[in-house]
Amino acid sequence: MDSQKKKYILLSCGVLLMVVIFCVAMASITGLGVSLIWPFSRSSSSVTEVVTEPFSSAPETQAETEAAPAEATETAVVSDRAFPAELLEAATTIEGQVQQLRGLTVMEDFDRELISEADLEDKVKNDFFADYTDEEASEDTIVLSTLGLLPPEFDLKQWYTDLYSEQIAGFYDDEVKTMYVVQGEGFGGSEKTTYAHEYTHVLQDQAYGFDDRLDMSEEACQADSEKCAAIQALVEGDAVTSELLWFQNFGTKKDYADLMEFYESYESPVLDSAPPYMEADLYFPYDKGQVFVEAFYRQGGYERVDEVYANLPVSTEQIMHPERYPDDTPIPVDLPDLTDTLGGGWFLYDQNVMGEWYTFLILNKAYEQSWQLSEPTAGAAAEGWGGDAYAFYLNQDTDEVVFILDYVWDTTSDASEFTAAFKSYANLRWDPSDSLMTGHSTWTGADGMVDFFQNGSRTVWVMAPEAELVEKVMSELE
Repeated sequence: MDSQKKKYILLSCGVLLMVVIFCVAMASITGLGVSLIWPFSRSSSSVTEVVTEPFSSAPETQAETEAAPAEATETAVVSDRAFPAELLEAATTIEGQVQQLRGLTVMEDFDRELISEADLEDKVKNDFFADYTDEEASEDTIVLSTLGLLPPEFDLKQWYTDLYSEQIAGFYDDEVKTMYVVQGEGFGGSEKTTYAHEYTHVLQDQAYGFDDRLDMSEEACQADSEKCAAIQALVEGDAVTSELLWFQNFGTKKDYADLMEFYESYESPVLDSAPPYMEADLYFPYDKGQVFVEAFYRQGGYERVDEVYANLPVSTEQIMHPERYPDDTPIPVDLPDLTDTLGGGWFLYDQNVMGEWYTFLILNKAYEQSWQLSEPTAGAAAEGWGGDAYAFYLNQDTDEVVFILDYVWDTTSDASEFTAAFKSYANLRWDPSDSLMTGHSTWTGADGMVDFFQNGSRTVWVMAPEAELVEKVMSELE
């Protein structure tokens, strides 16, 4: 799977695609579609100057003047590096408003810093990806191309470097407790909403602790990528909801016009150049996460959302289906260590859980459009997910891959539905071949040999460069 060093860096980065999601949500709120935000219903005497209904009128009838600013709460020492007075005033006003809306108070020191686009590019190259080596990027590309999500020649590290240089408008670095604002031409609607989003991360970090209490450290994410992805979606969905509420309560007609102008002129050549799965995966924590948080916000405001932080989601399945939280937990699946079985040159590169979300991506977001199943077919096939375990073994001499994905589905019917979808996908991607073993389906292609079987509610998918290795692996799994 994608390296955790970059997969979860979005935890603390406000990217412009998040603003695009916000604009789509705001278009819905203003009567162009179904509202995404329900009235603010938290009962607290500390919350003032808050409207109780979403925007119901077109932008022409919204207030022409600024909403009365909430007073920033002075509970922590804040250091400001190169923040102009006008920008500082706007930032502190938003901070006070977000604290009121979110019901959290900043209690510890943090810094604000204004950086240039050149400074940002330098941070991306020398900070965000400093520990992500070319070798790791190459190995990740091999893994993702095995799944059909990236073309084999894709320059993953360069693409991520270019993307973050293009997309980041502001970010909160939880390691150094600093809010960074990328200096632009002004501080309009898109900048304000980004700041409200990122300031929510400051509050979350102080209230819940990204690394300790939420257990979002690199080591924890490497140990359980599914749980980490679910918590990331909670965190980002919470921040998107907060910025929507901020705009609903404190945004002005000019802020709205700024956002719509940004949305209409938005261009992202790097993101647009990506294979289909990458854009969908980047949106996941913001988009699916916001819908997840919204479900609990509707039940009882932020008091209910705070309860979710006390009992964290553990899978992308729970994020995609909030009604399954918290009771539908992943079924553990164990894989044997096959290093000795495979022989010399092979080592275990990655072992973790694929989850419902990445199962859907494999079926629907292959880099070759001709391999893609329709979204309804892929979604229905992935929805019966109960649990899984995957393993990637790499050959250090040949860069060949052995891939194993062992699923357990909620029911035998769910397993059969996935089996039918997988065979359709496989027939599009590889050439059918004579079965190696009774009850198995086999294909061949540029990736080598592919073997698949279903046994009740269990399905197993194995890929290896040659039939002999497939048979060795299957003998250990059946």
